[in-house]
Amino acid sequence: MDSNEIVENTAHHPTNFIRHIIDEDLQSGRLNRVHTRFPPEPNGYLHIGHAKSICLNFGIAKDYKGLCNLRFDDTNPVKEDTEYVDSIKQDVQWLGFQWEGEVRYASDYFDQLYAYAIELIKKGLAYVDELSPEQMREYRGTLTEAGKNSPYRDRSVEENLALFEKMKNGEFAEGSASLRAKIDMASPFMVMRDPVLYRIKFASHHQTGDKWCIYPMYDFTHCISDAIERITHSLCTLEFQDNRRLYDWVLEHISIERPLPHQYEFSRLNLEYTLTSKRKLLKLVQEGVVDGWNDPRMPTISGLRRRGYTPAAIREFCRRIGVTKQDNVVEYSALESCIRDDLNQNAPRAMAVLDPLRIVIENFEGVEILTVPNHPNRPEMGQRELPLTRELYIDRADFREEANKQYKRLVLGKEVRLRNAYIIKAERVEKDAQGNISTVYCSYDPTTLGKNPNDGRKVKGVIHWVSASDNLPAEFRLYSRLFNVANPSAEEDILAAINSDSLIIKQGFVEKNLAGAEAEQAYQFEREGYYCADSKDSRADGLVFNLTVGLKEGF
Repeated sequence: MDSNEIVENTAHHPTNFIRHIIDEDLQSGRLNRVHTRFPPEPNGYLHIGHAKSICLNFGIAKDYKGLCNLRFDDTNPVKEDTEYVDSIKQDVQWLGFQWEGEVRYASDYFDQLYAYAIELIKKGLAYVDELSPEQMREYRGTLTEAGKNSPYRDRSVEENLALFEKMKNGEFAEGSASLRAKIDMASPFMVMRDPVLYRIKFASHHQTGDKWCIYPMYDFTHCISDAIERITHSLCTLEFQDNRRLYDWVLEHISIERPLPHQYEFSRLNLEYTLTSKRKLLKLVQEGVVDGWNDPRMPTISGLRRRGYTPAAIREFCRRIGVTKQDNVVEYSALESCIRDDLNQNAPRAMAVLDPLRIVIENFEGVEILTVPNHPNRPEMGQRELPLTRELYIDRADFREEANKQYKRLVLGKEVRLRNAYIIKAERVEKDAQGNISTVYCSYDPTTLGKNPNDGRKVKGVIHWVSASDNLPAEFRLYSRLFNVANPSAEEDILAAINSDSLIIKQGFVEKNLAGAEAEQAYQFEREGYYCADSKDSRADGLVFNLTVGLKEGF
């Protein structure tokens, strides 16, 4: 396939500056292929910000008939875990993407990285430094003041080779020596002031065990890994913009196959009322503020999944927000709009009562089985049967003894329609010792199933219901935003910004058709919202449903 054909095949996808660059690369003949990568660090679960990067990297590879690698940036064994590796692989596949070949690890290249470090030492471009981390910070200077050379900077090649060997053999204490690039301590870019390439960590690695006690830094590892894998377009978020200078410097000064990959930066996803710092999200988990990384209030992909978000909705969200170089904050309602649009079209309907009020239809006897559609606009989704019984539950908010004309639900002495059933009229109420309504006694019009009353009277309201004798009890978890402030990352104490009402639990009932509700299967509980069975706690003998999103926007 030639480049013109590739570009033509991507015409229906939203364009952005990265796609423009790729189009130019292909049309000019600078490149004849597209190869991207998604390189997460396995030190936490992926969040909604990573979803943007996943959709971008895998999406571009797919659209241009190219390849995309999944590579773990596993250069810091202290914070990494195979639990995170497994969760990341699952998240990428759940979002609908598949990486090229085997999963890759930066640690696959540790031998090569070590050899390239030796090459830089032999070229006089790297040296072993014995400044402490505190001293190194002092020597580095500031944004307005140049740094100064380390007293160890001018060691001979032979001495540096011997010392680096000692570092590798574990003969230095942790933090007492490092390998640094010899670039320019007066550079206006802090990242170019003799950055550290290797540091000592006596930690067992989840892939390489105890083979190494020196580990390469991200900036040294990332560019070389890209080059080894023949990546064409290395896509990073804007905070790595200055690091591109070091990315290019390393590759230009080692003998690695050309042409070299090029790094491009785009704005990260900033979402209102949300944290996208794995370090801060880990704190929420460790402090017990949330029920693990996949708590439905977490912005992690696994948390969104448990809450009922679909891969299609997340991909659509990433498509809508687009890819730019301009930092901005996305309203949380934009994410909710995507899942609401998806579920409105695809979620089967069901009835649930979250705050039950008992009603008795006094002139109704026996059981009548009603056949109702699973979706009002999609007959192909089939039908289900509902038992209408003498005693029902309705939502407590759907009845008032007195109300004005704007209230379109059940009022004492007035009529309302039961969803998919008959018109009923509230005749009288019964109250408990505290004066709370315990039962509403009603009558029904047997001529109104699926049609208006014969005498022409108009009944506008419709309420949902569940049989009081033929139902399933269920717990409902009403989730809302975890934080009270739009920018929690700016808070000095993120725990003080937690929304105390981010989870409200209610006990109620659902129709019996939900006995086999599968985890993460979405339903529209009519007039209540979109819910799904909780993947962790819901069981056949104890149903638990999570609120995914309300029927209408609101917080």
